[in-house]
Amino acid sequence: MTISPQRRGITAAALLVSLGLVLSGCSGDGSGGTGDLVAPGPEVLEDLDEAVQVEFWHSMDATNGQVLDGLIEEFNAQNEGRIEVTGAFQGDYDEALAGHRAAIQQGETAELIMIYDLGTQFMIDSGQTVPAQSFLDKDGYDTGAIEDALLNYFTVEGDLRSFPFNNSTPLMYINRDAFEEAGLDPDAPPTDLAEIREAAERLTVRDDDGTVVQYGFGAAVYGWFIEQFMARAGTPYCDNSNGRDGRATEVLFDDPKIVELVEWWEEMIDDELAVQIGRNTDDGQAAFTSGRAAMTLESTGSLGGFIEQSDFEVGAGYFPLISADDPGGSIIGGASLWINGEGHTEEEIRASWEFVQFLLTPESQSVWHAGTGYLSVNTEGYEGPEAKERAEEFPQFSVAAAQLADSEINENTAGCMMGVMSEARVAAEEGWETALTSDTSAEEAMSAATERVRTPIEEYNASVED
Repeated sequence: MTISPQRRGITAAALLVSLGLVLSGCSGDGSGGTGDLVAPGPEVLEDLDEAVQVEFWHSMDATNGQVLDGLIEEFNAQNEGRIEVTGAFQGDYDEALAGHRAAIQQGETAELIMIYDLGTQFMIDSGQTVPAQSFLDKDGYDTGAIEDALLNYFTVEGDLRSFPFNNSTPLMYINRDAFEEAGLDPDAPPTDLAEIREAAERLTVRDDDGTVVQYGFGAAVYGWFIEQFMARAGTPYCDNSNGRDGRATEVLFDDPKIVELVEWWEEMIDDELAVQIGRNTDDGQAAFTSGRAAMTLESTGSLGGFIEQSDFEVGAGYFPLISADDPGGSIIGGASLWINGEGHTEEEIRASWEFVQFLLTPESQSVWHAGTGYLSVNTEGYEGPEAKERAEEFPQFSVAAAQLADSEINENTAGCMMGVMSEARVAAEEGWETALTSDTSAEEAMSAATERVRTPIEEYNASVED
């Protein structure tokens, strides 16, 4: 199972209650601090009587889980008698975060845990982890080869808070065969909304009765895409510089750029140039692989499945801009690795860091990228034999790396840092869908969605105040 950002199942009420319960018992200072949790040095692993045990909670199963298990086995073989890592699948991202919250209350957290991007602010507020920056500073670790856009996302107030690992970014996917049949260049996919509409007018195919049998475009109404469009437009998703200069107090997805996007989407559907998908990402993927939509938007994590499931040649391009003059950029998705400090020995903390360093090597990242389709966190991983072989077989994978390399690095592409990002994403989807399926204007729908997030933000911020 490839888990790039997927639909989240936690309701706002359940999320806030559980966050409040956990944070009320945390040692954090409520402003994102982590007390005195610091990284131990390598000397703590000297003269060990037995291997240090590291439990690693993650959300990778199926093929991705097998690749991860292989890396764990390799690390354990290299560190026999010194460190032994045990991987433990915890369900999807929501389930893993819920399990971690319960573990905090019980005082029984795993040494290392994978948490999805939307959980970043909570993980900081919980005060349970040793900041990634502390390990970097202790060892003088060079992050020069780590993808800048990923470091940008997980850096808060100048410090890297967690280690990027299983990360992705969305792309535009095209049916290359349909492009050629329509006289369009599949090597030059549309780059903005106007170009998508222009291409869709040529790609849309009707039968003799006038019924559309192939739409030019179709994608799910997915909140992650709102975040992406805003970043590429140079527009913050929430106030206080996307929550980077202070706690976010409001979301901004009623911005005129997003209203423009929603209006465009509605017109595309009304003009029968885009198929109405709804909020189910599986339906969006199926519309593309079945040939019903000649262009779509999806995560890099979907590329392998698209290639395998489609009976046409799949192409990939950068995620589109709203307007041609937008500055560009890219927000990542997926998850990062957090090393727990509270309740753990220095040996366990250091051993976890040794394992993370192994995962971030070019060799490990080449295996990880080739086996899963996730980005290579270490850019040197793309030069590994496994990654090169994959690139030769599927050159579409190089588009994601190029898009990140071309990304603007600023607070907008860093993404919004907010404790109720999951609720905000759902609200954005609901407003967007309302505009597409009712007489409510895009401006009214997105304004109402923005207002719905106000109370959850206020309640979350109140729960973590000193």
